[in-house]
Amino acid sequence: MSHILIVEDETIIRSALRRLLERNQYEVSEAGSVQEAQERFSIPGFDLIVSDLRLPGAPGTELIKLAEGTPVLIMTSYASLRSAVDSMKMGAVDYIAKPFDHDEMLQTVARILHDRQERASATAAAPSPATTSTPASAQGDIGIIGHCPPMQDLFGKIRKVAPTDSNVLIQGESGTGKELVARALHNLSHRAKAPMISVNCAAIPETLIESELFGHEKGAFTGASAGRAGLVEAADGGTLFLDEIGELPLEAQARLLRVLQEGEIRRVGSVQSQKVDVRLIAATHRDLKTLAKTGQFREDLYYRLHVIALKLPPLRERGNDVLEIARAFLARQCQRMGNDGMHFSRDAEQAIRHYSWPGNVRELENAIERAAILSESAEIDATLLGIDIELDGLDDEFDEPCTSLLSAAGNEPTEDLSLEDYFQHFVLEHQDHMTETELARKLGISRKCLWERRQRLGIPRRKSSTTTG
Repeated sequence: MSHILIVEDETIIRSALRRLLERNQYEVSEAGSVQEAQERFSIPGFDLIVSDLRLPGAPGTELIKLAEGTPVLIMTSYASLRSAVDSMKMGAVDYIAKPFDHDEMLQTVARILHDRQERASATAAAPSPATTSTPASAQGDIGIIGHCPPMQDLFGKIRKVAPTDSNVLIQGESGTGKELVARALHNLSHRAKAPMISVNCAAIPETLIESELFGHEKGAFTGASAGRAGLVEAADGGTLFLDEIGELPLEAQARLLRVLQEGEIRRVGSVQSQKVDVRLIAATHRDLKTLAKTGQFREDLYYRLHVIALKLPPLRERGNDVLEIARAFLARQCQRMGNDGMHFSRDAEQAIRHYSWPGNVRELENAIERAAILSESAEIDATLLGIDIELDGLDDEFDEPCTSLLSAAGNEPTEDLSLEDYFQHFVLEHQDHMTETELARKLGISRKCLWERRQRLGIPRRKSSTTTG
């Protein structure tokens, strides 16, 4: 069992991280400062040290030299991102932003410990072609839930693309999990042991984006009291993930294009360039091709990015994956709360399955967390999910009423007929001789819900001389 030391001065965060790691079969010790860690433990004796960057007394980076080769994972808030880059220059194995995602933390810890074990094995015995390990290739190592055909197709492409150094553009709606795809590409590549630096281009002020990405020299602008390495430089040898790249200003796009074309960067305020070896993965929910045509995005950069394009489907197109993801979120929330045994009621599962989830996986996760916290029993009811249940009010009609209405329309229902298939079939079959009010009454929903569902499914209201709404 791997032994991990947590150094974090905030008790709540330290305790939550300890519980998370212990639930995943790690032995954990903790301290509130570098000094306390020195006094209580032999620091080099741990397999991994997870430390906050900003601590009372000495900073977390002091542990890097005290660890004598034991990997140190630095936790940092976004406001301290520059310092995180510096800490990696000082020898930290990686950094993770706070508040961290539990899955991301577990994946990072597992990867670091796996790499440490590999290095130890390589030291103990000379490597041979028969024993040389490769990055993970099993679907589970991709780290994404998905059994529907679109996701299986995506996983196949990830495995083909990951071992290359080609630039990748991940497209998909907000909240679909584009960073998870980027992480899978990195973990399955030959760069997995090097850092993956993630940057949300929309979250950095436009006036700071160039300095953050490419670094700056002392005196380059007001307040630049010292030179700083940028995030591209920090990703040298590894992967740079630029999320929401459509928000990148045009001037920064020009600098990024130079990185891709020449493999070099020049810090803001510097006349010297330096070589970098970076694999770029970008993500966006916007149509970059359209932006390029209107001059809002550089066309030459678009074609550089669009070497490999991966499309992440929205949650509403992933079929029963949504229930599997919901159950995984619920299990994780139960672990956090120490309340095992919670489950969804039948109506909650129907609501989850048939709601459109415009916010995708992120909205689903928030809904599950809210429902688990508010539930007063082990069974979570649909009303606790906080979604528009009336919009999906067809759920109550899904069984026998659905069958009887379809039969009345002269069609035999099939076992795998979905709720949306039924709705679309019924509306198209009867809208020529029923008013909107009659359609809504037959379906057991309001006229407003009927209109909204028409919009979502793309079923226009047909006008005729015999129908009025």
